Amino acid sequence: MIQSLMRTIVTFLSFLLLTGLLPAQQRPSMLVNAADIAAIKRSAGRYPLFERAVAEAKAKVDAAIAAPMDVPVPKDAGGYTHERHKQNYGEMQMAGILYQVTKDERYVRFIREMLLKYAALYPTLGTHPAAASEAPGRLFWQSLNESVWMVNTMQAYDCVYDRLTAQERRTIEEGVFRPMVRYFSVDQKHILNRIHNHGTWMSAAVGMAGFAMRDTSMVAMALYGTNRDKKGGFLNQLELLFSPDGYFTEGPYYIRYAIMPFMVFAQAIDHNRPDLKIFEYRDGILKKAFYTMLQLTYTTGQFLPINDALKEKTYRSPEVIQALNIAYKKFRNDPALLAVAKDQGSVTLTGGGIEVAAALASAKEPAPFPYKSFEVRDGADGSEGGVGILRYGPNSDQMLALMKYTGHGLSHGHYDKLSLLFYDQQREQLQDYGAARFINVEPKYGGRYLPETKSFAMQTIAHNTVTVDERSHYDGKIDISEQFHADRNFFSVSDPDLQMMSATCTTAYPGVAMRRTVLMVNDPSLAKPVLVDIFTVDGPKQHTFDLPFYYMGQFIHTNIKLQSYTAQQSMFGPANGYQHLWKEAEGKANGLVQFSWLSGQRYYSVSSAADSQTTVYSVRIGANDPNINLRREPAMILRKTGRSAVFASVIEPHGVWDGTIEISRNASSAIRDITVLASDSIGTAVRIDRKDGTRWTVLVSNGPASDTDRHTMNVNGTVQEWTGNAVIRKH
Repeated sequence: MIQSLMRTIVTFLSFLLLTGLLPAQQRPSMLVNAADIAAIKRSAGRYPLFERAVAEAKAKVDAAIAAPMDVPVPKDAGGYTHERHKQNYGEMQMAGILYQVTKDERYVRFIREMLLKYAALYPTLGTHPAAASEAPGRLFWQSLNESVWMVNTMQAYDCVYDRLTAQERRTIEEGVFRPMVRYFSVDQKHILNRIHNHGTWMSAAVGMAGFAMRDTSMVAMALYGTNRDKKGGFLNQLELLFSPDGYFTEGPYYIRYAIMPFMVFAQAIDHNRPDLKIFEYRDGILKKAFYTMLQLTYTTGQFLPINDALKEKTYRSPEVIQALNIAYKKFRNDPALLAVAKDQGSVTLTGGGIEVAAALASAKEPAPFPYKSFEVRDGADGSEGGVGILRYGPNSDQMLALMKYTGHGLSHGHYDKLSLLFYDQQREQLQDYGAARFINVEPKYGGRYLPETKSFAMQTIAHNTVTVDERSHYDGKIDISEQFHADRNFFSVSDPDLQMMSATCTTAYPGVAMRRTVLMVNDPSLAKPVLVDIFTVDGPKQHTFDLPFYYMGQFIHTNIKLQSYTAQQSMFGPANGYQHLWKEAEGKANGLVQFSWLSGQRYYSVSSAADSQTTVYSVRIGANDPNINLRREPAMILRKTGRSAVFASVIEPHGVWDGTIEISRNASSAIRDITVLASDSIGTAVRIDRKDGTRWTVLVSNGPASDTDRHTMNVNGTVQEWTGNAVIRKH
């Protein structure tokens, strides 16, 4: 009898769990809870940054209330209707918080009227007329934007839920919320279960709908996937999208976007399901992800643009502001975040926003964000290569070098391995093109990714790495590229005056092994550190090897006699990104290759070892581009032929230029010559001769990484010995 009763109770509780009839948390319970609202009320007039945020929100929502309400039939992918629906969810989200703080019924009426309009509109919609992807939406051209709409709208609904009648709630839920969740979980099931930022947003949307409507079946689907088997859903994304170091596999630009649903949904989970201890999940992976994201920006706040990336995006983006405010409160008010928060110049209407604003209201100036040289692994278990970053100097004038040796990066990945980015003087000096897109600019392909993203930006020749035989790594095929990654050799920053990173890729081309080692060398005799870049390529037969340097600035000088094609230019090659490069000039090397450019108030030079088999090309992006979608930016390309090649270069900032007072000093490189002395399975030896008579011998191990192994190498009849992965001997 007792056992039967217990089974009945368990069955009943299981039914309640699935149907959402269990007692609920007090509202609001999404991004803010009752304690946050109380704190917001207590903060009135105390913290200028928060007061400004409240005033700005109030001004926007009050203007929206005064204007005619528009919930248009969707038509475009980046034009008026797209932006109008974005504006609507933003205004509803702010109105919900303002209602909780002020109890002004105007905000309830505004949200009620708008949601009723959406409830009337949504059932009439089919696939969006501008849809152009495997994940079309109804309100928006892609379901991703629809997910963002729901993440924000559910916060508003939660804030005014108790001020709506039961009939109004039924109309809204049955008209728009539940149909949208059904669309996500049935028609877009492959996206909801996908390990991808689109899946993150959709999981967050369904989960927050579940919390707002007290439907635990939806919450379970959001957490564990549509089959509730943990093969999809939010928790699996936390397992698979991040490495143990917190690196997001799609790259820095996309964690900038995905950090919002990760942190916002985590905050909602923490308020509604504290038993899950979501911020402690997987050894605090959200905290690691947040801090790694910040380290993957330059000191200007710009996200380092590997893979698909728009260079305009910085940590001032609203998604990062939202995440930082949550992080500041959850991660014990870390003062290291305050310099970023001050630079953002804005806070959210949340408990975390108050705490950030309160800290910034103190008279103490926050210390600069502690950028550091560091390496992060890629892959869920950390075994799929990674990213290495070397830094030197203060945040106001920091040199940065990044090498990419990650996995592909899902649908937003590019095919390049061992590519190099170089920043100095708070700007790019050697660039990664990023993505070809003008986001939300309707005349440019509806604001979507342009075709040239695939035909140029993703191709290997668009990056500062070696292309073999004019074919992209992995033949430019994502299904192949997704199977492989590069591998780290070593990474060491223990000596700030000789920082080093090295990685290998043996899978980009059949039988071809590529290895790149970058040293950041600070020498007292030089005004700025230099990069020593050694790139070795070995293949089983004759190949053509191309190494571009996409420099950012005004070309100044080269020691190569170039034949310039001033009357007529041709495409550099027929395909794989080469078709988008104009061949402006070319010349043959006869020893050292050197070229320089001016950027800001400093000169930069690339000096490279070369022989008579080396050809130098001056190229410019923009060929085969009838709609002028690509930026017209230059590069110098070194081409070597043979079974193997060693590209040994010094990348050097030097001198000063001030156009205002007409000063130019040290406009020429300090490098006189670079010679590859030897390169084999043991190591590579390079001699660098400077104009002041100083000579460096650079010795890099090509064997297994070890800080303690001793190496012996015959270099032109002279035995060279060294311990560790790389050394520089100064003569």
